[in-house]
Amino acid sequence: METMTTMAHPNEPHESGLGQKLNWLRAGVLGANDGIVSVASLVVGVAGATSDNSTLLLAGIAGLVGGAISMALGEYVSVSSQRDSERALIHKEREELRTMPDEELAELQGLYRERGLSNETARLVAEELTAHDSLAAHLEVELGIDPDDLVNPWHAALSSAVSFTIGALLPLLAILLPPPGIRVPVTFAAVLIALAITGVVSAKIGGASPGRASVRLVLGGALALLATYLIGTLLGTTGIV
Repeated sequence: METMTTMAHPNEPHESGLGQKLNWLRAGVLGANDGIVSVASLVVGVAGATSDNSTLLLAGIAGLVGGAISMALGEYVSVSSQRDSERALIHKEREELRTMPDEELAELQGLYRERGLSNETARLVAEELTAHDSLAAHLEVELGIDPDDLVNPWHAALSSAVSFTIGALLPLLAILLPPPGIRVPVTFAAVLIALAITGVVSAKIGGASPGRASVRLVLGGALALLATYLIGTLLGTTGIV
């Protein structure tokens, strides 16, 4: 016979490590989106000023490498700060449980009362959870932290760098492979389709509306491409570059 845990809501994510998986996916989707938009804007802007393949390749590679490193560093610093904060809160809670266990038990009881349990039931739940794992009980109810599922800055940094690189390769290939006469329209089309896809994926991860997310990304990407292309064209036709 299946247990109640496995029978109820089989499509809902109850497995451990969910926080790290979502963090990894979030960093990956954001990295891919930034790689697509930033490198596409860069190469389209350069293509507006020149049709030289070596110049386009140099600009695209520079944008790809610099962007991937920047994204990785940004994710590492951000997630490291979050993890440091979580560890500090865990240490603080552990000390409070060691020095004032009665007060912490009463606090846990009060938190469950605020969630709608009767005083007697809240007391029973608090006592049983404290007996099982007092630290985990307090971290979950008070702070929403799972001590076994802290975010990993290395995972986020690697995911962001790799996804940025993959995303950046799309506009780079789209601007280099077609003939000069159609390379800009091809790049526009490829980038907007890719942004629509990343919008759907990011919405699925966050449980939001795929349509709205895709429209926001597509419109934002189109504006970025159009702006850089017009600036590049203007600089190229005026002889500034």
